[in-house]
Amino acid sequence: MKKILFVCHGNICRSPMAEFVMKSLVRAAGIADEISVESKAMRADEIGSDTHRGTREVLRAHGIPFTKRSAALMRREDYDAYDCIVGMDKENMRDLDRLTNGDPAGKTHMLLSFVGERRDVADPWYTGDFETTYRDVDAGCRALLVRLMEEK
Repeated sequence: MKKILFVCHGNICRSPMAEFVMKSLVRAAGIADEISVESKAMRADEIGSDTHRGTREVLRAHGIPFTKRSAALMRREDYDAYDCIVGMDKENMRDLDRLTNGDPAGKTHMLLSFVGERRDVADPWYTGDFETTYRDVDAGCRALLVRLMEEK
């Protein structure tokens, strides 16, 4: 089974949005038994918190199922446990680089790199714009799914 981990600063907005979008895409593609998807935080600010209300609202508006959850912190051992670790912005990537000692296995990627872009997925915690974040997350997850299907 291929294991995907999405990370963001606090694991309440962008990474759980990506987790639930990707789980929905994987289910729709009929490969839920082949790909596991989770999300975690790079920083401890929100550990234990549920998904942000704005993220839940935008997922609901787009028909993406989600469940109650608690933000969790990524640890060094997670690097070995996942096949692909996807960050939302340059800060996440710096945190991943430090935590993984330079990503020796080449497992870390910025989400929008899958659509050929080098920009961050904006954090709606600061922007308040969950819809724009959703569009970026959806595009990145769809492109990641295409890559995963090609690797099969």
